[in-house]
Amino acid sequence: MNGTSTLLIVVGLFLVGGIYSFVKQKMPKGLIVLLSIGAAMCLAAGVVRLEVWN
Repeated sequence: MNGTSTLLIVVGLFLVGGIYSFVKQKMPKGLIVLLSIGAAMCLAAGVVRLEVWN
């Protein structure tokens, strides 16, 4: 694992925690969907950048 993939995965997990928090606070669904898309993109980018695929 290099630094960029680690950073992307950590940011993605942070955003997943934010999603959980926003759902508990009953925030607007559009905001939760937007945060979910960002978290999924960060996690996917971090996993794709892992060096195990080469």
